Amino acid sequence: MQPLLVHADEWLVAVDKPAGLLSVPGRGADKADCMAARVQAAYPDALVVHRLDMATSGLFLMARGPEIQRRMGAAFEGREVRKRYVAIVAGLIAQDEGEIDLPLAADWPNRPKQVVDRASGKPSRTKWRVLARGADTTRVELEPVTGRSHQLRVHLQAIGHPILGDALYAPPEVAAHSARLLLHAAGLAFTHPATGEPLALASPVPF
Repeated sequence: MQPLLVHADEWLVAVDKPAGLLSVPGRGADKADCMAARVQAAYPDALVVHRLDMATSGLFLMARGPEIQRRMGAAFEGREVRKRYVAIVAGLIAQDEGEIDLPLAADWPNRPKQVVDRASGKPSRTKWRVLARGADTTRVELEPVTGRSHQLRVHLQAIGHPILGDALYAPPEVAAHSARLLLHAAGLAFTHPATGEPLALASPVPF
């Protein structure tokens, strides 16, 4: 299966990752298939600069060559890449927008899960804005200021609005609400590492 191409030039490749596909290879031959390998089949010089959870769909960016990989890695690390996600969560969020500021740490007995850890967790911030409200769900736009593992999923669960279809963090009735995690990486915006021009990438939300 060929990856759905969103953007390609001599420095960058961006594709639309489907939900349920690993970003990078896992341990074992049965986990060799991944988004990175599929992109590299078409663009052998493509290198990983960030990851999406297996359950998350949306924009997956790769750098062509080690120098661009280094520049883009530094841009992600320096929070120079603006990331936009869309999710559908359980319950009705009363406010129209806000920010979640809760430190996160690995839940070692239950890896790969993460937990809110106010004593020793790493600073983690997520901005959110309501896009629409349903009967008992809310569609939200999310902007992770930091990039911790599972950050959006844990933050929304922590404020009482877990993402629909989240088998890791949502209670069973919310997890069973959807066959997939309703979280999509819908936008990336950054300064192109080679041209210096602004580049905005978008992926339509499939739910």
